[in-house]
Amino acid sequence: MAFMGKVAVAEGQRTLRAGFVGRVPYAEAVSLQERLRDDLRHGRGPETFLLLEHPHVFTVGRNADRADVLAPDAWLEGHGVTVHTTARGGQVTYHGPGQLVGYPILDLNPDRRDIRRYVHDLQEVMIRTLADFGVEAGRRDGPEHIGVWAEGGKIASIGVHLKRWLTSHGFALNVTTDLEFFGAIVACGLPDVRMVSIESLTGTRFELEEVAARAAHHLAEIFGRRLEPLPAGV
Repeated sequence: MAFMGKVAVAEGQRTLRAGFVGRVPYAEAVSLQERLRDDLRHGRGPETFLLLEHPHVFTVGRNADRADVLAPDAWLEGHGVTVHTTARGGQVTYHGPGQLVGYPILDLNPDRRDIRRYVHDLQEVMIRTLADFGVEAGRRDGPEHIGVWAEGGKIASIGVHLKRWLTSHGFALNVTTDLEFFGAIVACGLPDVRMVSIESLTGTRFELEEVAARAAHHLAEIFGRRLEPLPAGV
């Protein structure tokens, strides 16, 4: 993964390993996050920012109703979509090819123990990343609107999990996502929400790895981390 731009480094800064690891099945990505979080907790590894995409999957968050997956089993099977219940917050959402998923494994101790600030910071990462690709985006008020919004609809979702102030799960940013899959669910618990993507708004198909590099840069900058590439085979 090529990192674009420089992040100012202060003495004593924590190291953040970040990299785009390609397409990873959802259950495998959850297991990887749990291992990295345990390594971080026990001092066996630094903070990590996993950037990837998933095969077609609907994930059901802690606050979700399984009935919000509207598609029948035959449709799911025919379209190669799996369904996973997950520990993250939020409702039902879709992950799939062309969507950049970011999983920060961070230690918010001792100075960032504020979940609202953490969500706000993740929104800021995506707002700055989108600006790099010509999309003006922002926040909306209300807990039902957590995520990032652009002209015409919602472009990114957030669902996080914290354990002892160590983070997992994260965000999903539509880059070249096939948005029709969102029609098979009540996306984010919002029956009338319209989902958009960088491609649908700009007409340009950017590579996920290019977008991931900018997201890594901005997360390191916002959280004050020293950015390093993720080793192969992490």
